[in-house]
Amino acid sequence: MADELSKAEIRKDALQDGVTAAAQAVGHVTTILTGAVGDVARALGGFATEIFEIRDSARRALEDADGRGD
Repeated sequence: MADELSKAEIRKDALQDGVTAAAQAVGHVTTILTGAVGDVARALGGFATEIFEIRDSARRALEDADGRGD
């Protein structure tokens, strides 16, 4: 007797492989998006830090200019 798969089992295996492939793709995309969100957050944080430093430098420069009577 030959080991043959029934049509139902073949369909089940194909569906299982499709679901597995989809789950892996979703996992890869999720990993990419998670990394991208972290990169964007770091970039925005760095930008905000620079803005704070520029603001503080401008404030100190104005205070120095006021102290010299310019």
